[in-house]
Order: sequence, then C-alpha cells, then structure tokens
Amino acid sequence: LLAAAAGLAALPALAASPAKIPMEVWKDPNCGCCSAWIEILENDGFAVTTEASAGTLLMRYKLDNGIPQEMVSCHTGRVDGYIIEGHVPVADIRRLLLERPDAVGLAVPGMPYGSPGMGPESQREAYDVFLIRRDGSNEVFTSYAAA
Repeated sequence: LLAAAAGLAALPALAASPAKIPMEVWKDPNCGCCSAWIEILENDGFAVTTEASAGTLLMRYKLDNGIPQEMVSCHTGRVDGYIIEGHVPVADIRRLLLERPDAVGLAVPGMPYGSPGMGPESQREAYDVFLIRRDGSNEVFTSYAAA
C-alpha cells in the first residue's frame, strides 16, 4: 500500500513534463540563422527534425504548401498540420496550436533583425507575424514593436 501511494505521488511530477511537440523544418544546410531558430524551439519543448533543401526545391515546397511568395523567409516548418514560415516566435506557434484556426499557418516574411534566431531581441526591429488563410489572404496574428 505504501509503495502504491508513493507511485501515485509521483504522477503529478510526470504530468508536469509534457511530451515534446514534433516539428519538421526544411532549410538550407548552411544557414546559421535557421539553426539558431531551431535551437530556440528545441529549448522550448519542440522535437525538431530537419530536411536539407535549398533553392528551387525549397521554394517549391513553400509554394506547394500554401505560403504566398510575399510571405517567404529562409526556412519552413510543419507542426501538427500547420506551416510555419520564417522566424516565428515560439509563443505564436503555441498560440496557433492552442487556438487551431482554419489556416495554412504562420509567417514572418524576410528575416527581421531581433526575431528569434536573428540577433538579440533587446535590439529588434518591429515586425509582424501573419496568419495565412487557406485562400492565400493573411492578417496580422501578432505585432512586435521595436525594442
């Protein structure tokens, strides 16, 4: 009985460490900012696998998966049915997964300085995270002011 009680007491500790969220990322194998973004994800509960891709093949992957050309960045992720384009902050990915909108996913076009993996957040330039709708339209999901 004492052993059973000790086992039950350990259950809350197990529940406190959730399973890592699997994510696939297509990126140029030589891109350092992509690797920095992936490291941020891994340190915040994501299990990331990477697929080396570049040039036309990577662009084709983005377009085939619903990323409009004006929304592209350097790497593309897929998590739980959503596409994540560029240096999207972890908090926005988690919000997307929680709210589950009917959408392609999120994008941070270009490579804004101070976005995750692109330099210190304390010196960031202002940028927006866009929600990409299935019809190709988009709307601002989150805005980040300049630091």
